[in-house]
Parts: sequence; C-alpha cells; structure tokens
Amino acid sequence: MAAPCVEAREVVRAAARWLALLESGDATEGDLQRLAQWRASSSLNESAWQKAQLLRQRFAQLPGELAMATLDRPDAGRRALLKQALGVAAVVPAAWLLGRQVPLEAWAADVHTAVGERRRLLLSDGTALQLNTDSAVNIDLAARRLTLVRGEVAITVPTGVSMMVQVPFGRVAVSAGEACIRLFDQACQVAVIHGTASLQPLRGAALALQAGQQASLQATGVGTVTVLDDLLLGWRDGVLRLDDRPLGDLLRELRRYRAGVLRWQPALETLRVTGTFRLDDTDRVLALLAASLPLEVHARTRYWVTLAARENRA
Repeated sequence: MAAPCVEAREVVRAAARWLALLESGDATEGDLQRLAQWRASSSLNESAWQKAQLLRQRFAQLPGELAMATLDRPDAGRRALLKQALGVAAVVPAAWLLGRQVPLEAWAADVHTAVGERRRLLLSDGTALQLNTDSAVNIDLAARRLTLVRGEVAITVPTGVSMMVQVPFGRVAVSAGEACIRLFDQACQVAVIHGTASLQPLRGAALALQAGQQASLQATGVGTVTVLDDLLLGWRDGVLRLDDRPLGDLLRELRRYRAGVLRWQPALETLRVTGTFRLDDTDRVLALLAASLPLEVHARTRYWVTLAARENRA
C-alpha cells in the first residue's frame, strides 16, 4: 500500500510544479510540449493536472486584487509588483495542492467527492453508500471490505449482509443496519443509526455499538460511548440541524462544505443558533446568519470569507 501512496504524492508534486511554472510566465514551447507528454503518459497525471486547474480557477481572483494595487505606480514599479503578484498566484494553488496531500490519495480511490459534493452509491449486494463532502473510499466487494481513505461515509447494510470498513485506526464491522463513519487526524468517529457495529482498534479490545450510540475509534482503544449527535447526521439529507447550539459548532461543520477559507472572530463562537441550514448553498446560509445574528460577512473573494461582530452604529 505504501508504494501507490508515494507515487500519488510525487504526481501531485509534479502537477504543482507544472502549475507554478505556467503561472510564472517563464514557460517555453518546450515546457508546454513536455507538460503535454507528462499529462498523456498516465491517467493519474492527467487527473492530477485537472485537479490543479480547478484549484487554479478557485484562486484566480487573488492575483487580480494584488495587481490592482499597482495600477497607480510608475511602470517599472508596477511591472515588478505585478510579477510578484503573479508569483503569489502560482504559489497559492501549489501550496494548497501540497499542503492538502490526502486528495492525492483520494483522487486514486474507487469513489470520491469534491468539497461541497455528496454522492450516493448502491452496491450489487444491496449495500448503500453515501459519501459526504471531500471524501473517498476504496471498495473490495469480494472481501466484503471498504477502506475509508478520507472524509466521511454513511453505510446501510441490508439484512443478512455485513460489511467491514477499514480505517487507519482499526476497523468497523456493520451488520444489518446503518452507520456513519468519519475520519479525523487522530481518531475515527462511528455513529450507529440502526442495527449494530463492532469497533476493533489496532490495539485493544473490540466494542459493540447499538443503535442511537456513537464513539471514537482510536488506534489504542475505543472512547466513551455517547448518544448520537443530530448535528453530525443531517448531512445525509443535505442539511445541518441545530437546536440552541453554539454558532462555532455550525461554522466548523459548514466550513467542510466550502472551498477556500472561512474564518470568524472568536467572539462569535458562543452565539446561540437554532435552525435547519441547507448545504447546497453555503453563501445563503452565511447571509441568513448575518440577517438573524449580530454579525457581518466580509468576502474578499468567494473563497476568502471572514465573519465579524457587527459594529453598533449610532
């Protein structure tokens, strides 16, 4: 398993280097020909390049803003600053590619979703999968095994069927029921909606979860069993539901469904919010929050948004 991951990382690094070269303005005809050859040499190369282009489009507005600041300067200074701005434009997508390296593994997965995308899949044995935003799984139906590479998956297993979900911290066996499994950096959260699930850490004793329970699966054991958190399950219906919860809880979940940067002042964390918010239009959710809470939305671009406390104006 290590070799494919290393290969995927090298492919994305190569895509980032090609992107930076093109954005620098120094690419020659020979460079363009070599890029075309590199893209045509494998489907993984082409997939990485297409993803790099998408990131390039997401950050396309940043150099324009930087360049605007140079328009009132003499030509020589303007040219130097514009070149610097173009350099920043090249670095931002490249850094994004290299800093978020799991997508390079996710791109090669059997099924994956982009940021903000959700996807349903019905397997031949009747098992239903639903991938949340920015997620990826590999499927081995013959071995009755899924591997969660990134993000979150909801799995519904019919009666008489069981499915093993492999995660970096162990495995989860779901039998005749429905469960949501979400990866974090140091643990995996498992929530059982119907039926049962057995959690087996890499080191430690297994634990069975019943319907209505959730727990954290870590490499060294299973955490405390608690009652299901409804906020973490609404995504299957395309919504986030909150009942008198801190605004920070909503914003941290909402951030998963938006490309780019979403930030907020710490003072906003403890504002209370109740409602059902649709995930298909996160801009509208932010507008609704601004209309109902004492906060303002400041958008430098579609992909760089900051929430601030609304100032009291006499």
